[in-house]
Amino acid sequence: MATLSGSARVAGIAGWPVAHSRSPRIHGFWLERYAIDGAYVPLPIRPERFRAAVRGLMAAGFAGINVTIPHKRVAFEICDSVDETARHSGAVNTITFRDGKIEGRNTDGLGFLADLRGHGVDPAAGPVLILGAGGAARALAAIFQALGVRVTIANRSTDRAQALGRDLAGLQILEWQQRSDALRDQALLVNTTPLGMPGYPELELDLGRGDPTLVVADLVYVPLETRLLKAARARNLLGVNGLGMLLYQACPGFAAWFGSEPVVDEDLRRFVAADLIDQ
Repeated sequence: MATLSGSARVAGIAGWPVAHSRSPRIHGFWLERYAIDGAYVPLPIRPERFRAAVRGLMAAGFAGINVTIPHKRVAFEICDSVDETARHSGAVNTITFRDGKIEGRNTDGLGFLADLRGHGVDPAAGPVLILGAGGAARALAAIFQALGVRVTIANRSTDRAQALGRDLAGLQILEWQQRSDALRDQALLVNTTPLGMPGYPELELDLGRGDPTLVVADLVYVPLETRLLKAARARNLLGVNGLGMLLYQACPGFAAWFGSEPVVDEDLRRFVAADLIDQ
């Protein structure tokens, strides 16, 4: 690891908690690869302190930060300007400090589309069923709507799904217990819930109700191979785990903060995946 100079650029990731985040590993890999005078650090920030902390980081000279659970909606509120995807989704995951202003972006959707294309999937090919109604679901719903794709949302809390439907006009809202039946009309299924992660129940879903060409994506990346993805592969369906989106969504922030366009390749995938084994 290179020694930092007094001119080093600094960024980080804000969340509560944040110890689980692999973003420092991703950005650290790129900083070393491109021999950049900079650092990327975890920032555990309590929700009630987030607004003040962001302005403090800007005052301290940070180049910007990533934002993860539970701060994405509040991050949107405090930005001086946001990009179109963030505006549609109402959530920000990437902040850049520039000339005393807070600029917000949401790169989750773009990262997911890049990963789908890397798997040979056309994101605009057909309807998508999104499970969940949190920040990631909002970002994906907004980006698919921008492509002209019909989006259906199913969430365990109907109220949250309906709130998302009010924010993004045109979404179809489905009762959670209807999720398996809805698969017959979908080209893509995306799980944005934590179901399937350690400490959470498994996601119960009958993939047999879907078309043989259904693509199954799970944003969970701990474990990399969830029970949902195992079930998809058992039916010879294409399964996409959450690692690729995690890597691709990090690219715009790194470029903005450190001035180099990073590359997502197999070396990076192996480096990050090695930290996920047996998790």
